[in-house]
Amino acid sequence: MKIKDANQVIDIVSKYIDLSVIPFGQDKRSVVHVDTRQPMYGGNGVVYLLQMFDADELINNRIGCFMVFLNKYDQAGFHDHGSRGEEEIYVVMHGEGEYSDKAGEDGKVRTHKITKGNITAVSNEGFHSVRNTTGEPLIIFVITTNKA
Repeated sequence: MKIKDANQVIDIVSKYIDLSVIPFGQDKRSVVHVDTRQPMYGGNGVVYLLQMFDADELINNRIGCFMVFLNKYDQAGFHDHGSRGEEEIYVVMHGEGEYSDKAGEDGKVRTHKITKGNITAVSNEGFHSVRNTTGEPLIIFVITTNKA
């Protein structure tokens, strides 16, 4: 699927989930920024990050974002968050895919099918990867901790 701009990504994702957010003390609104990653951590295809908060609204604006894989086989490659001291939780909002993880760079890879409602978690020393396995968009809500 050829994407021309950020608004097209927002329009596509809005067909599957509500992209509304109500930041504390502010009016209801939608996405503040769309980041295009091609490739993401050495993966295949394109991954879009829909930032739901500005940097000044939360201690880490990656705490609440949607990671979107629009096309079959789009992938975020294996990566860790050790140097940043982050941990992540993924909540599958729409679609199907594969979630893989491994303990350390040379650890044994475990792969799990993920579908709507599944939740995954990775600690800062773990490596993980996500791939869309269907022609439907895979939409994941990401919660990232931040060691302050």
